[in-house]
Amino acid sequence: MPYRLHTKHPTKQDITHALHAAEAMYEAILDATVDAIITIDSKGIVQSVNRAAVKMFGYTAGETIGQNVSMLMPDPYATEHDDYLKRYLETGEARIIGIGREVTGRRKNGQTFPMDLAVGEARFDGRVMFTGIIRDITAAKKNAEEQQRLENELRHAQKMEALGQLTGGVAHDFNNLLAVILGNLEMIDDEIDPDGFLADAIHDAVEATRLGSQLTNRLLAFSRRQPLSPQVVNLNTLVVGMSELLQRSLGGSVRVNLVLGRELWDTLVDPGQVENALLNLAINARDAMPKGGDLTIETLNVVGGGRRRAKDYVRLTIADEGTGMSREVLERAFDPFFTTKQDGKGNGLGLSMVYGFVKQSGGHVGIDSVQGEGTTITIDLPRDTAGAGTKTRDNVEGDKLAGDETILVVEDDPRVRKVTVQRLKSLGYEVVEAPSGQGALETLDRQSDIDLVFTDIVMPGGIDGVQLAEKVRNKYPKIKVVLTTGYPRGALDNEPDDDDGDGDAAGVSGMTSWAILRKPHTKRELAKKIRDCLDRKPRSL
Repeated sequence: MPYRLHTKHPTKQDITHALHAAEAMYEAILDATVDAIITIDSKGIVQSVNRAAVKMFGYTAGETIGQNVSMLMPDPYATEHDDYLKRYLETGEARIIGIGREVTGRRKNGQTFPMDLAVGEARFDGRVMFTGIIRDITAAKKNAEEQQRLENELRHAQKMEALGQLTGGVAHDFNNLLAVILGNLEMIDDEIDPDGFLADAIHDAVEATRLGSQLTNRLLAFSRRQPLSPQVVNLNTLVVGMSELLQRSLGGSVRVNLVLGRELWDTLVDPGQVENALLNLAINARDAMPKGGDLTIETLNVVGGGRRRAKDYVRLTIADEGTGMSREVLERAFDPFFTTKQDGKGNGLGLSMVYGFVKQSGGHVGIDSVQGEGTTITIDLPRDTAGAGTKTRDNVEGDKLAGDETILVVEDDPRVRKVTVQRLKSLGYEVVEAPSGQGALETLDRQSDIDLVFTDIVMPGGIDGVQLAEKVRNKYPKIKVVLTTGYPRGALDNEPDDDDGDGDAAGVSGMTSWAILRKPHTKRELAKKIRDCLDRKPRSL
């Protein structure tokens, strides 16, 4: 409690004692507060500082008291302070006094830092005194910036996920269309003169469907749904192996510099995807340097640590000296079909494909770019610690691709179903059709001579292809099953692993013999998958 006089007529000694007690109480309060408190006079000369101010600025009280407060400010605030104080006393124009705002302070060691400053004014005996209450907000600003960065990353991830779902669905539907086109082209090709002018037209159209399939693969790469074939890869070996191809592709005006990390760790990744990504990024760099320049490809080990990057990574960076990107372009750089190149110079899928492949591989990708200075792409791929190699499987080509068994084709798209039925009939098979999973079960109940069910995975009506396969396994264990889909491997939650009939499917446990065929597929691919599945002996349950 503050000291109070209780005598009716205090003596001079009582008053002196009360003043000393009040002064001690005031100093105790000043030293106990966590904020810095500094008082100055009308000329800006420091009159007092508390313990927090000494700690905050690094000056002792003796070094500060009697000096101009501008010593605690960086330029231009330091040189402007006295004029501002004089103008306030003459005109009453206030910028901070009675208002408070964020300003910049300077410590004894020269370091600057952000701080909140609130200033109060006191007038007595014709004198004016100002008291500043200061709070160091360095940590708060860093936390706010980190929070903003995390929010931006979350928004970006959500946008990319939504775009991925959209492009994945488009690619699936496009694959169905390609399946119809390719199937009909093959049937027409079987009926025309192989030496006639129509044969060339058919072959050009087939090639166009192949290019269309490549386009869907790029879309699926962005949506992180394309099948990968990961292998244990050393990026140094891969980069060195591509250096000659890169130099030829980029031309003589671009110098390729390799900076390879020593004792680089292996990474488990699809080498073809890395090569495609590296070539795409190198060509982008060349286009950004129309007058030529240096392209630097660097590898190094990145030791994990912390909550966000707990794993070890192998880093691949591609840096150019090109035109760089604006902030607006940088924010959209990974979006599919976004490009700043002229019409016909690019389709906007290069960076989006890199993004999808890296994310699907469990890695991270980032861009740093400054207009007029260049761009650096950073790809971090997880370090391989298990030494896992690629899983190999015997793939024996069979001579006999036709047959006379009975096949039930289950497909909700009538155009795709029509092409599949015609292909199978041309191979000699007896074919029965069903437009849905429920229709397939009804057909199986009526007809006992069916040897194999060829079914799409995604179908409406409550019974999809995987559920149908389960029911067939349980009720008709001798019937083989081949699943087909326009989605790539791993895109469907309930999709079994493609084991080509040698093992159980995840989610279709215990199935005796099954396989998966991706759309679009050629007639030969269909024939071989069907024949392989039919020729396998049932597994004992």
